[in-house]
Amino acid sequence: MHDITERILKFNTTFKPELVSFKYRLMSENAFHFFRGTCHIFYEDLNNINVLPTSPVSWLCGDLHVENFGSYKGDNRLVYFDLNDFDEAILGPLLWDIIRMTTSILLAFDSLKITEKEALKAVNIFLDILTKTLFEGNARYIEPQTATGIVKKFLNVVSNRTQKELLKEKAKFIKDKLLLDKRLHKQLKINKDLKKELIENFTPWMKSNNAPPNHYKVLDVCFRIAGTGSIGIERFLFLIQKVKDAKKYMFIDMKQASPSSLLPYITIHQPIWESEAQRIISIQKRMQNISPAQLSVNIFHDHPNVMQEMQPTKDRINFELIENDFRKVCSVMEDMAIIIASSYLRSSGRQGSCIADDLILFAQNSDWHKAVIDYSLAYTTKVRNDFNNYFADYKIFKKNKHKKANFCSATD
Repeated sequence: MHDITERILKFNTTFKPELVSFKYRLMSENAFHFFRGTCHIFYEDLNNINVLPTSPVSWLCGDLHVENFGSYKGDNRLVYFDLNDFDEAILGPLLWDIIRMTTSILLAFDSLKITEKEALKAVNIFLDILTKTLFEGNARYIEPQTATGIVKKFLNVVSNRTQKELLKEKAKFIKDKLLLDKRLHKQLKINKDLKKELIENFTPWMKSNNAPPNHYKVLDVCFRIAGTGSIGIERFLFLIQKVKDAKKYMFIDMKQASPSSLLPYITIHQPIWESEAQRIISIQKRMQNISPAQLSVNIFHDHPNVMQEMQPTKDRINFELIENDFRKVCSVMEDMAIIIASSYLRSSGRQGSCIADDLILFAQNSDWHKAVIDYSLAYTTKVRNDFNNYFADYKIFKKNKHKKANFCSATD
């Protein structure tokens, strides 16, 4: 077995084996999916080098990549395009976030068969706009009214999606009862005892809200699989119905919170949080312009969970639909750069993060661009090699899965 595979298996030993097996299968699809599922490897490797310029201390998304952006409805009920996953969020060197993003651009575009020359052009555009936005010092946001180009079209499309469409996609009637559809690939049935415990735990959380869903009741709950890196942790989906209006429904996502995989490699002092869920939510609220609806903490079986509404407006841009129009691809890179820079500016001066003036000073020159690009290019090559070694091991384990069920027993 290759060293990279052993590192991956060791990291995932605390997660549910049957779910981690599904994660392993996704990681075997291409180098970009492998990169998404190995955030811990990226930072372990990054921590072992000493070639990066010094950068300001900022609140980081942690797992920054091109698929960690998308649409959602804020608690003000307006639709935004922003960062949308903060599980790994932490206080750290600014360039750590940026390098993960630029590496993701190279790997994602490679999987789309976009040439390295074009991918490098997109990386340079991303870095230029990021630097320009930081230097201007004004946090911006993107909603349908302020968006342009492909992101504007994307937001207009998702804004028109209805709860009825989401309901049709996620639920079905069984003997006149509306239930979550367990036939779906990423919605799994749970046993009766666990279901009862979840509902008993969920109801007080639901009633404690000052806004909906405090006048709702639980119809059903199932296990939910989503993302790549987070597969293996406890995650549930609740279907609830308004008590006084049987035609109104809502979906609530409940995701167990774990420590950031960056934490072992960060020497910067971190705030003391009430829980890992509180860390995620607090940083999310600082970095995003507007928080998603129902974003809050809930404790289940002594584990903190992040709660938020699942919405018909939540989606991410499908690069496969625009890969043949490089101008549109670059336009999206520009918007992502604006969003990221704005998140750093918005969260500056909070509990140890640098002030906006430090970010502006850092952006006065772009000398650090070369170090970022050089490392991203070198690490992209390493990820491809690691993926090839992992895939070779995966094929062997899959072939002999009756002997190594812990690796791929649930991949078929």
